[in-house]
Amino acid sequence: MYRIALCDDEEKEMNKTKEILDGYGIKRSEACLEVVFFDNADKLLARIRDYQYTPDLIVMDIYMPKKMGIDAAKELRAMGSSCNIIFLTTSKEHALDAFGVEATQYLVKPLSEEVLFPILDRLIEENKEVRKKYLLFRIGNSIRRVEVNDIVYCEAQGKIQCLHFTDGSQCELRITMSEIYERLSQYQEFVRAGISYIVNLEHIESMSRQEMRMDNGKVIFLPRGSFQLLRERYFGFYCEDDF
Repeated sequence: MYRIALCDDEEKEMNKTKEILDGYGIKRSEACLEVVFFDNADKLLARIRDYQYTPDLIVMDIYMPKKMGIDAAKELRAMGSSCNIIFLTTSKEHALDAFGVEATQYLVKPLSEEVLFPILDRLIEENKEVRKKYLLFRIGNSIRRVEVNDIVYCEAQGKIQCLHFTDGSQCELRITMSEIYERLSQYQEFVRAGISYIVNLEHIESMSRQEMRMDNGKVIFLPRGSFQLLRERYFGFYCEDDF
């Protein structure tokens, strides 16, 4: 699902942009678009602030009577939103301001498929790459989205496996170590260290034949005979070379 927020105070212009997005959804059905419409920026900001609405892309008119698109974008960035923003306008006057709020694109109306489709293709492909770096785990009765780069290591604790994160927190999973490794092994930075640990190579601070030290201070003692393989994986990951 790719979430798009369309914000325009002019109904005619909004309908035209909607038609283009509908056409994209038909031609690129695999993109699975979800488009939500707002006729002013305050409604969009309220939806994001009060209901944790998180669009992947905002397509917004820059000239609106109640609140200018640039001002709305500044509030979005202040709220911590990093979503892509495409400004629509009839003038290039505010182009430099658009870059000041890290806008993805500044498009002069009238909008067309020829202009918008390639931009959407690129943004959706980039979004897919970003989402590949997240995994979903069931923890108790809830689902937690885990950023792969935040995992320092996973440790087996009997029938429970424990993920340790960069911020010092941890979570317990009631699945096997093999199941966790099957999901993590699609990322080249993860490697088994004996039967009790899966480690993130990006978080190894130092390594010897007896132990490896993670950048959170954890010391993991290595099983006999495992150092050479781990060393090869470690240097291969960073240097893309054979040692």
